[in-house]
Amino acid sequence: MDKVKKSDEQWREQLTPEQYEVTRKAGTERPFTGPYVDEKSEGTYRCVCCGTELFSSDTKFDSGTGWPSFTEPANLEHVELRPDNSLLMRRTEVACKHCDAHLGHVFDDGPPERGGRRYCINGCALQLDTK
Repeated sequence: MDKVKKSDEQWREQLTPEQYEVTRKAGTERPFTGPYVDEKSEGTYRCVCCGTELFSSDTKFDSGTGWPSFTEPANLEHVELRPDNSLLMRRTEVACKHCDAHLGHVFDDGPPERGGRRYCINGCALQLDTK
């Protein structure tokens, strides 16, 4: 898949102000306010910017953190993990590999029986296609 490239103006036209702030400016939605925190439907979570398949409902779990959490991406080829040392913290950013949208962060405090990782993703960066 080719890299999606749009101007800042094009992204602003396509996205809501919150989606733009989170995905294009590496913002974070407030906990427990975004879509999909309590979502239980089966389906595929896609990038709100470009539609790339990112996560499956099969890997979603309730982390109690206020953001949708997953144990792994649906396809590792579709996400990029980057060092993030902003806000005086060392974290690992999760981004869409096809359009560079900021999605959230990955942490090593997920369910041990499911690999121990927690992909903590902003709900407004996702779009759920239900089965």
